[in-house]
Amino acid sequence: MVLKLLQRTQNLTLTGQRLWTLPGVLWLSRLSTHSQKPACPVCLWTGSRRCTVSQGCRRLQYGCGRMSLSTIVRDPLQFSPGSVSLHRDATSTFRLSLLHPTDASAEQDFADRLRSCSTSRQVLKLMQAVEAMSDTMAAAVLHRVADLEQGENGLKDPGVLEKDIVKALCFQLEHDSTRLTNGGLVSALRACTRLYLDPWSTLMVRLVSESQERLDRGHMTIDQLCTLAEALLALEGPGCVMLRQVMEAVQERKPGDWSLQELTRVYDTLQAGVGENGHYQNLLNSMNTHAISVASRLDPASISTVLNALVVLKQTKAVPLVIGLCKQSVRHVPHFTDEQLTKVLGALMHFGHSDRYFVEAMERHVPSVTFTAHPETITKVMQYFGRRNILSLPVFDAVAESFAYRADSYSTSQVARQIMPFGKLGYLPPNTGELFRKVEAILHSRFSQFQPRTLLNLLHSCTLVERFPVNFFAKVFNPFFLQQLQAQGTGLDWIVLAQLTQLYMTVKLECPSYEGPRLQRKYHVKSFFTSARSLETSVDGPLYSSVKTGLVDLLGGRTYFASWVLTPYCYTLDVEMKLDEEGYVLPASHIDEVYQRIALCIDGPKRFTLNTRRLLGKEAIKQRHLRLLGYEVVQIPFYEFEKLQSQAERVEYLHKKIFPHSYRLSW
Repeated sequence: MVLKLLQRTQNLTLTGQRLWTLPGVLWLSRLSTHSQKPACPVCLWTGSRRCTVSQGCRRLQYGCGRMSLSTIVRDPLQFSPGSVSLHRDATSTFRLSLLHPTDASAEQDFADRLRSCSTSRQVLKLMQAVEAMSDTMAAAVLHRVADLEQGENGLKDPGVLEKDIVKALCFQLEHDSTRLTNGGLVSALRACTRLYLDPWSTLMVRLVSESQERLDRGHMTIDQLCTLAEALLALEGPGCVMLRQVMEAVQERKPGDWSLQELTRVYDTLQAGVGENGHYQNLLNSMNTHAISVASRLDPASISTVLNALVVLKQTKAVPLVIGLCKQSVRHVPHFTDEQLTKVLGALMHFGHSDRYFVEAMERHVPSVTFTAHPETITKVMQYFGRRNILSLPVFDAVAESFAYRADSYSTSQVARQIMPFGKLGYLPPNTGELFRKVEAILHSRFSQFQPRTLLNLLHSCTLVERFPVNFFAKVFNPFFLQQLQAQGTGLDWIVLAQLTQLYMTVKLECPSYEGPRLQRKYHVKSFFTSARSLETSVDGPLYSSVKTGLVDLLGGRTYFASWVLTPYCYTLDVEMKLDEEGYVLPASHIDEVYQRIALCIDGPKRFTLNTRRLLGKEAIKQRHLRLLGYEVVQIPFYEFEKLQSQAERVEYLHKKIFPHSYRLSW
């Protein structure tokens, strides 16, 4: 063993001597040893010709000239943002510990300190303060720099890669690529892709080449294979040949043999892009089946990762797994981070699933965090309750209160998405005045920042609960705003035109003081009802049939009422009845001498919030508008009608509802 160690040290020294004669070499960092004076295979010199190890310990042994970075690119015109390509002397030093693994506690302490760094400068300062680090620690440094510097179009500050200590780290990873651990190797490669280093730099080529050799040997763990897969995906995309080899290695072991951490890791890798377009669906099927059996053992982070992966990978047949994970989420609700809870809620909305116990857990947790949680998390909470038609007073009241204090820091999208559920569920919180004053203040100060559709959704939601920001209606009906609407997304599709029409109708019926521009006729729709997304809820079939039978018995025939009547005002009536001046019922086909029209609203469960007997906002505004248009609105709610046991009771109920002040005639 000692002999092998001596031979390895001699080989390293000879390698260093040979590299010294090559052009383009910038930095050879010394390996850490347990001797009092650290030794290096090649003396570390700087541009000032001063040894950084011991003030000239090897100056006489080796002749040293200027050194430059060896991680160069082939084509300087094809740099990726942040490619390492400058040739300068380094003036910083550190030790990469490869012969002697660092202590686990020291690595954990370093990782904790690294996470606390909020700028790249702090990361580099921490790096300089560390006497020796393992390859995994070095890779973690690059990952942290990537976390802090990654932007939409590259690195925010590409100059961070020009720092001497970063170039020194990159060079040592390149020089000692064959001696890195499997974990350190693939992690370093992944970090380099996140920093947009040029794929043809010698550093990247050596890391990929060494990874291929390790892959061929077949000794990588599932976690290491996943890290390598993500790096290759970033380098060449899903068509990479080596990536397919990695995934073949992953599939050699069945999901049942993986640890929970490995199961979560593979889900994470597949959703990163490896599993797009249905790739590896058989593997996913096996994973989904196995995940159901171990769902109770998954921690909060794993649950959120798996649920998010099911959404990204479009696993529409994995509903049993979604239900199982939702049940397990109940006990984890207080322990989810903001990001994790956001993913969980997004997945439950995507699959259209809600659980009573999960809702109760949210009602206990959310009111305590509305002032401290991330705005996007609170927004996702409101979207979840709104999408599922769940009116939770504790949640809505707490969010309304926090909105009045925090909304100035919200994005315009978050403002709209938090207010829209109030309109959809037709609920006004105790601090309604304060809430909508804040909404109007934001509209005044940030009107130009709202996307056209976002603004339209916000204003439409306000009108559903009888809140009318009249000052902004004129801007919405302005031709310039309509042009902006047409240019955004799907343009002026049906739902946009329907919202504009109902908004204009609201202005005409409920805002008599409005004197702004009109909505041009070409933007009007003829009906608010469609089979897809609609501003009206279709009538419940079985409930309608039961009511219709009762009406025939009550009126003496089917000809005295009409069903599904489209009015000139875009609304569709479930049942319409016509009366003359003396209160007699006219045949439905009668046109002249109609003194009163009665609109029967046969309200099934879907027209109410899921957990209360409150009408949805779109049904409330419909009934409100019909009354303003002269209709006598008679509401037949399901929870009253379904209690009636006999036909006689149903007929009597309808008589009292429709003709409360007249005696019933027997036919």
